[in-house]
Amino acid sequence: MKKLLLALGMTAAATLAPLSQAATYDIDTKGAHAFVQFKIKHLGYSWLLGRFNTFDGQFEYDASAPEKSSIAVEIETASIDSNHAERDKHLKGSDFLNVSKFPTSSFKSTGFKSTGEGEGIISGDFTLHGVTKNISFPVTLVGEGKDPWGGYRAGFEGKTTLKLSDYGITYNLGPASTHVEIELHVEGIRQ
Repeated sequence: MKKLLLALGMTAAATLAPLSQAATYDIDTKGAHAFVQFKIKHLGYSWLLGRFNTFDGQFEYDASAPEKSSIAVEIETASIDSNHAERDKHLKGSDFLNVSKFPTSSFKSTGFKSTGEGEGIISGDFTLHGVTKNISFPVTLVGEGKDPWGGYRAGFEGKTTLKLSDYGITYNLGPASTHVEIELHVEGIRQ
């Protein structure tokens, strides 16, 4: 009887163990289901919007233990796209991103605090223009579930505002253009 109970206990533990572990998700950049976008005021009169076309990353997520969530994203700064070739050339130059010297930007989380079902604050090290700072910003679960191809997906969105001079970008665009809003929309495929 003891052997039967031990066997049942071990089987139950083996069956439940995968449910309590965070799953790894590859961010679906190949399918174009993820976006890193930015928004900055242009001279205080309008908004300039753009995105980074090339980036990659992974995240860990477990709905039953959201505090264990994490993400790591690396962005190729030369992939900036503001829908204007001459402006993009200027943004890639030494006045702004200096992509020849700083070819990547990255975010690697260091912690996550749940603030409600499907919501939380993620903290981590953000590197831009050769400067790394710890930042925190709210993230929201957009949804999760099976996809039509037999896989499982989860999607999140987050938004933060960065002061450009904190990252050594001091080109004067006027007092209304000292901060840039960054939006991260990621859909991941569970591995």
